[in-house]
Amino acid sequence: MNVAVWAGVAVVGGFGAIARFMVDRAVARRVARRFPFGTLAVNISGAVLLGFIGGLALSHQAALLAGTAFVGAYTTFSTWVLETHRSAEERQVKAAVANIVVSVALGVAAAFLGQWVAGRL
Repeated sequence: MNVAVWAGVAVVGGFGAIARFMVDRAVARRVARRFPFGTLAVNISGAVLLGFIGGLALSHQAALLAGTAFVGAYTTFSTWVLETHRSAEERQVKAAVANIVVSVALGVAAAFLGQWVAGRL
């Protein structure tokens, strides 16, 4: 890989991280609950986007920039795991289990939806 691709990953990944921060905050402000709706919104929208990108006939470098750099920085598995773990530690087992089930079920459905939409283009 050349320097331009590495620089592109850094820049595009930065935009993904900023987008994650903005979406998470916007959702969290509107839905003031203990359940991590901001993280859920980020991860589900990221799954749609990654499914869409995967369904397109992109070059390797374009897929790297869009999928790995942007969506990889946008979505947040580690935050999802930490929030789920914290809920369980706080004895909010229903919220922890709901976070796992809802995130996985909606995430898989969202990825299929994104791929389906890309296939229709």
